[in-house]
Amino acid sequence: MTLTEAVVALREPRFAWYFAARTTTTIGSAMTTVALAFAVLHISNEPGALARVLAAHTTTMVVFLLLGGVVADRYSRTAIMQSSHALAFLTQGTAAILVLTGHAQIWHLVALEALNGAFSAFGMPAGMGVVPLLVGPERIQQANALLSFSRSTVTVIGPAAAGALVVGAGPGWALLVDALLFLVAIPMLMRVGLPGRARDGAAATSSMVADLREGWGEFVSRTWVWVIVGAFGMLNAIHIGAVFVLGPVIATSTSVGEQGWGLALSAEAAGTVLVTVLLLRARLTRPLLVGMMAVTTLALPIAVLGLAPRTDLLILAFFVAGAGVEAFGVGWSTSLHQHIPEAVLSRVSSYDALGSFVAMPVGAMVYGWLATVFDHRSLLLTSALLYVALSLATLASRSVRDLRQVSASGEATETAEQGA
Repeated sequence: MTLTEAVVALREPRFAWYFAARTTTTIGSAMTTVALAFAVLHISNEPGALARVLAAHTTTMVVFLLLGGVVADRYSRTAIMQSSHALAFLTQGTAAILVLTGHAQIWHLVALEALNGAFSAFGMPAGMGVVPLLVGPERIQQANALLSFSRSTVTVIGPAAAGALVVGAGPGWALLVDALLFLVAIPMLMRVGLPGRARDGAAATSSMVADLREGWGEFVSRTWVWVIVGAFGMLNAIHIGAVFVLGPVIATSTSVGEQGWGLALSAEAAGTVLVTVLLLRARLTRPLLVGMMAVTTLALPIAVLGLAPRTDLLILAFFVAGAGVEAFGVGWSTSLHQHIPEAVLSRVSSYDALGSFVAMPVGAMVYGWLATVFDHRSLLLTSALLYVALSLATLASRSVRDLRQVSASGEATETAEQGA
């Protein structure tokens, strides 16, 4: 496949506008991660201040995520995204003005991030349901790879750009740029122009609870979905705990240091960029089989932290891990988009996201406790082995290993819809 053929999805005008909108908001979000941290530090040096601000965003997102999936399956998904972006512009813009004028207090940022998290809970599942409406089944992998390439590239350059802006102008200006980028994305989404969603018969009068129940029924009726989501609940907890709780501790107590740790994380983002370029041209015939084998590479940096925490080894391990997790990510999104009915896609996606978001703080807390009970080396090596075992255990399910991509003719080997 030539590069021109690989990016053919961008020839579809509506997907091209959606791609532009997603890229625009991703740039802003990548900058906010850095800007918000320094904005909090400018207000207070209290260690728990940033944690409260970030927790406020995550908590409200988790609380409203399932409702967001129901709403996204009922109404125009791009209209929901536009509304979410407009409200995010207001909250981030307000935060920026408060920081720039010197009036910001921690409780202001907590409240604004709580609102922003609630708005994201509606925009996120809506976004997950858009791609199948814009491209044909045979182009879904390329479309997802393009979106992943955009996100991965921004992940590499966004924090650095935000850091430069924070140093040169202050965190308030970086937050203002984020707010403006949400505003810029709205007319782009208008060009996508997805209509309102028609609901006939009982669906037109069903309650929110009934819609949630229907989404849950779709979720549990497909073995490959709940096997992967359940496994990733545990895998995400291990990853967050081992890498983001213990990782910085190991880095600062060895020759790796803060700079080496930053280089290692950047290498992970570079690995994701490489794989998305490859997946624009190579087709994943069995996306979950390949994806779950590839995701075992995330155990590499965990093992290196336990065995030989050196900067060069960590950079290599994180690069390979980034490639592996992106191969899974594109395969997973493609599987959902091709095999889940479009009418319930946002609800199923919201159950998937809920499992991930809940697992992350749990993993952080559990590993914070485990680190006080066991020596770090043993804990990290055990975590690496458990990560590989859990990843490969999913392949015991025939529905996971046999799920195939939909072909250009719209056909697929649907062994995954039945059986274990």
